[in-house]
Amino acid sequence: MYIHQLFQTCLRSISRNRMRSLLTSMGVIIGVGSVIIMVAMGEGTQKFIEERISSMGANVLQIQYRRPAARSVSASYPRRTGFTKEDLEHLRHESTFANAISGYIQGTFDVFGPEGNVRIRVQGVEPEFSIVRNYPADGGFFFDDEDMETRNQVAVLGRTTAENLFGVEEDALAQQIRIGTNIFTVIGLLERKGANLDGNDQDDVILVPLDTAMTRLLNTREISHIFISVIGREFMDPAIQETDLILREARLIPDRVASDFSIVNQTDIINMVSVTTRTLTSLLAAIAGVSLFVGGIGIMNIMLVSVTERTREIGIRMAVGGRRRDILYQFLSEAVILSLMGGILGIGMAFLACRFLEMAGIPTSINVIIVAISALFAALVGIVFGFYPAHKAAKLYPIEALRYE
Repeated sequence: MYIHQLFQTCLRSISRNRMRSLLTSMGVIIGVGSVIIMVAMGEGTQKFIEERISSMGANVLQIQYRRPAARSVSASYPRRTGFTKEDLEHLRHESTFANAISGYIQGTFDVFGPEGNVRIRVQGVEPEFSIVRNYPADGGFFFDDEDMETRNQVAVLGRTTAENLFGVEEDALAQQIRIGTNIFTVIGLLERKGANLDGNDQDDVILVPLDTAMTRLLNTREISHIFISVIGREFMDPAIQETDLILREARLIPDRVASDFSIVNQTDIINMVSVTTRTLTSLLAAIAGVSLFVGGIGIMNIMLVSVTERTREIGIRMAVGGRRRDILYQFLSEAVILSLMGGILGIGMAFLACRFLEMAGIPTSINVIIVAISALFAALVGIVFGFYPAHKAAKLYPIEALRYE
């Protein structure tokens, strides 16, 4: 039997019972669609989280003060409550893996503008903070080293803050705002970034020069955090070791005394989130894949019924010269076509569902490889679960088949 004849024969057999064929394929449709949707949601969520973390800066080390345990403090070790400008200078001169470094301090203030007032986080940072945390100014400009040295009262606003204080974002440039009792001039607007992983609006922020914040706003000599952008992801581990050594030496911490600071590696956070998301995605895909197995059992069940119903047809085919392998191929092909039809409909259902999920604000990312694997697996289900009914049909004796009522 030629392939095109086999294909036509199978389609005629399937089309005789369209509704039964559709219901037979339903398990495969649901299985393939569920696997693709689960993987798409998992990968979409993973990309969304990675983009949100990366929006806060690439290859970033965050160093923050940590109060040491009392028993670990040496008599020769000066206790501090934060970092100093000298610590920053040591890092700048001795670090070989740093692309940009910025000190950081923040406080919450009442801020007043022409169109409203807000209570907001005001962050004191250095010019390189725009590189470290990926905070470019797309309106006006960021403050520079001269603003730091002269402690100029200038500010760069996030888009949400500018809208709250001035009504129209662009109207904020070159205008003045009052932070507490101090007047600041707006020199730039930050590029819009959206919410972070905690759901906080990253555009609702005010950045001012670090020295200005320390002297005019917070009246402190201590820096709460240090941010370092490393030149490449592959250098994160040596950068951590080098940073630890530089700060311990700068802060006169003895060898056997625990550090009074901690270093958080942003790349580790991304990797941890990625591993967790991939594990959950694999688990959900495996659970969804169970329906493919159930769908295969449904196909085998219907094909066995079909063999029983068409016993006389099988006998007639054999009587007019049909070989056993022709009968085997016919019933096996019908099972594979049913399964593939279910796979194709399942893929279409998955694409449509992902579209609706994206419209609802749920991130998805359809993996073409998973789609191809799902289609191949659907065909494999048809072969595996269709072989026994096809083999049973091929083993029938022509005379007994013709006598069957």
